Amino acid sequence: MHNTFIMAGVMGWPVAHSRSPVIHNHWIHHHGLSGAYGRFPVEPRNLEAAIRGLQALGLAGCNITIPHKVEAMQYMDWVDPLAQRMGAINTIVVRPDGALHGFNNDGFGYIQSLREAQPTWCADAGPSVILGAGGAARAIVVSLMDAGATEIRILNRTRSKAEALAQEFGAPVAAFDWSERHAVLNGASLLVNTTNQGMHGETALDLQLEQLPTSALVSDAIYVPLETPLLAAARLRGNTTVNGLGMLLHQARPAFHAWFSVMPDVTPELRHIVTQTL
Repeated sequence: MHNTFIMAGVMGWPVAHSRSPVIHNHWIHHHGLSGAYGRFPVEPRNLEAAIRGLQALGLAGCNITIPHKVEAMQYMDWVDPLAQRMGAINTIVVRPDGALHGFNNDGFGYIQSLREAQPTWCADAGPSVILGAGGAARAIVVSLMDAGATEIRILNRTRSKAEALAQEFGAPVAAFDWSERHAVLNGASLLVNTTNQGMHGETALDLQLEQLPTSALVSDAIYVPLETPLLAAARLRGNTTVNGLGMLLHQARPAFHAWFSVMPDVTPELRHIVTQTL
């Protein structure tokens, strides 16, 4: 394979909680590669210097996480058109000539996690309801549109943010008021929470699921805890649920491939290893 030692990592602030090193170092070991994946705590004021330093340090690239996903784009020499539409990057690849290329694999990871939970899932089976209007929501909206979604209903506690997304993406995206969140579930085939409500230490999402068809897929971008109150409530009423771990695991695959030239698999073993750290 490679004789050279390949290094990559994840930049964020804070970044201590990131499970990406566990994932990538497992794959490095599994494939017998020579390399390492580390954590880089980078304060926002140091972001440009850190990104410029990738090439000088000989890194193959890095992942970009909160709060740098939008800011990092301006330091790229080239941004993938998909990432342009999402308005954020989560992966940097240092090209052989030193050029920095930016990608966003979050949407790929998200769609893969849905297909893993429900192989027959179709984006056009019915309306998708998305709670939240931040970076994760943007990546998911673009991916659902590309997968053929015909109706995407967005709700955010600050309505103007949802309106802005609906305006930017146009049909099939429509914004609704947060007060309509219970009723808007009527007829939906997919419900996605991208807010931090239900995350460890945060208040639970206040959402009544009565109107949601039991055939709908319910997903949460959160993976700490693995089963949020939303997912627990959905599971108890018979909905298929998807936690945020699948998105995290699957978005890592194209990044690893770009740096190490091997397309890794998400195995039960890897899932178990990451789950043990949660």
